[in-house]
Amino acid sequence: MFSLPLQTRYEPVRAKQLLNPVKAPSMPFDWSINPYRGCQHGCSFCYARSTHAFLGMEADDTFQHHILYKDNAPEALKAQVERMLRAKGGRNRLGRIAIGTATDPYQPLEGRLKLTRQCLEVLAVYQLPVSITTRSPLILRDIDLLRKLPGSSVNISLNTLDKRVWRSFEPMSPAPAQRIKALQGLRQEGIDAGIFMAPILPFLTDRPEEMEQVAKQAAEAKACFVMGSVLRLSTSEVKSWFFGTLRDAYPHLVGSYADWYGHSPIAPKAYQEQVHARLDGLLKRYGISSYLPTIGAKPAQSESPEDDKPVQLAFALDL
Repeated sequence: MFSLPLQTRYEPVRAKQLLNPVKAPSMPFDWSINPYRGCQHGCSFCYARSTHAFLGMEADDTFQHHILYKDNAPEALKAQVERMLRAKGGRNRLGRIAIGTATDPYQPLEGRLKLTRQCLEVLAVYQLPVSITTRSPLILRDIDLLRKLPGSSVNISLNTLDKRVWRSFEPMSPAPAQRIKALQGLRQEGIDAGIFMAPILPFLTDRPEEMEQVAKQAAEAKACFVMGSVLRLSTSEVKSWFFGTLRDAYPHLVGSYADWYGHSPIAPKAYQEQVHARLDGLLKRYGISSYLPTIGAKPAQSESPEDDKPVQLAFALDL
């Protein structure tokens, strides 16, 4: 008995506006742009799975194989920016913009549709700095635009160099080595870029030797910074899917994760502080700037339908 792989479906949607306000005070940006809903990378820990549930779709493999794209993204962005700039204090209100806070703006479909690139073209016209988060080396295609956006930066998401962990939790994302090369390519072109070491997975990618490998590679690629963030599972949909993946790939860890995440979206505060202290020490050793997020801070979820609150597991754990 076997199941056939799902065929990926691409569905265009019309966006009334593209800039979404980010109200969390802990976030270093004011607006987010996400040209895509759903992500072909299929990361098991991605909180944006909840957006599919909000739209009445499943948060399982559907998240990876039913991709919605905002086909009028650049036009909607241009119109919204122009409206805001005409308003009093418009440029100050725009503040800092982040692309890729929910789904990867450089997932494979971007190679064909170029929606992210077209949005960058709009931002370049109005000289609006942007922060981009991605796992994909496809971002190197847009170096010409990044050069036109002073004050912009790129976060390359990379939490491990372990191939088994990578394949288990990020089944269709670019290989870690490709991401390091992307970081190196950005830095060689003078683009501010660094590593977003997230999520740090307890008992898997938090070991000193694992974290040091990433820090060492980041240093060799001339990373401007490394940011670290411990896994959080903020909705029942994400939690259920992640635990299913964990049970398949690392069944011996299900009990430990259930102890921490069964009734909470976050790992214990003492553990988070320990991990961030470990990372900070490594970055000092390798001469990389560090960024210490507020422990337990609410993540940017401008497109997430759920409040940041503890949720219960949506299935019974067979311990």
